[in-house]
Order: sequence, then structure tokens, then C-alpha cells
Amino acid sequence: MSIIRSMLLLVSMLLAASTHVLAGQVNINTADAGTLASTIDGVGERKAQAIVEYRLTNGPFASVDELANVKGIGTKTVENNRGSLTVGAPAR
Repeated sequence: MSIIRSMLLLVSMLLAASTHVLAGQVNINTADAGTLASTIDGVGERKAQAIVEYRLTNGPFASVDELANVKGIGTKTVENNRGSLTVGAPAR
């Protein structure tokens, strides 16, 4: 029975993680600071926390380009990471 519980826990953890990183892309609207820091080149913990704080203050990013509005994140960082960033599926 403990093996089944362990498997269910593992599956639930993987599903939870997939909401932030899907198909090799990190969702800048849902990822936590740790995920942002570990997946965006040129972004450490401090800049990742600034992204989260910006999102909380201003609402979700409408496009990846808006990431450059965060203090410490420039257009070069956005361009270097564009292929691995997403804002999620468009609203229908």
C-alpha cells in the first residue's frame, strides 16, 4: 500500500510542477521565484523575486515582452530566453 501512496504523491507533485513549466517553457505568470531563477538565463533569486512582485502588483503579464518592464530585466534577457518563456494559454 505504501508503494501506491508514494506513486500517487509523485504523480501529484509532477502535475503541480507542470502548471509552471510545460513543454519546456516556463509560465512567467504562474512560476514561483525559484522556478524563474533556475530556468531563465541571466535571472537569479533577486531578479526572480522582482518578477513575482511585479506580477502581484501589476497583474499577469499579457506578453513575454512585458517582462522587460521589471526592474533589472532588460530586453536582451527577454530575447535570450524568449523560446523558453510563456504567459500561458490565451483566454478564450
